[in-house]
Amino acid sequence: MIVRTLQDAEQSERRVVSPDGHWESTRMLLKDDNMGFSFHITTIYANTETHIWYQNHLESVYCISGEGEIETLADSKVYPIKPGILYVLDKHDEHLLRGHSELKLACVFNPPLNGQEVHDKDGVYPLLEDS
Repeated sequence: MIVRTLQDAEQSERRVVSPDGHWESTRMLLKDDNMGFSFHITTIYANTETHIWYQNHLESVYCISGEGEIETLADSKVYPIKPGILYVLDKHDEHLLRGHSELKLACVFNPPLNGQEVHDKDGVYPLLEDS
């Protein structure tokens, strides 16, 4: 059995802050936990916009708190994000994620992340080999 607290994970290498300062993600469950997915609690800071395009991963996101929006770039559709909303990037959807206020999100990735990934210049998380 695996038991972790968010508070402990936030004080470890499991907390990753984006180089641009738009978000932070505490990776509660990672590839080396051998569950087949990773689970993160991510904070999107207020008044930010992040370009994301998970070409190598599928992601589902549940909003715990805050408000924002997601805009899919293929069709320019804008979807509001608020507590209770789940959105699923099931087609590797390229998008802009905007935080109107601070957003707290629960995120699941498949395949799982190793832990230190950040978006590259195209908004992609690379597939990292095991360390």
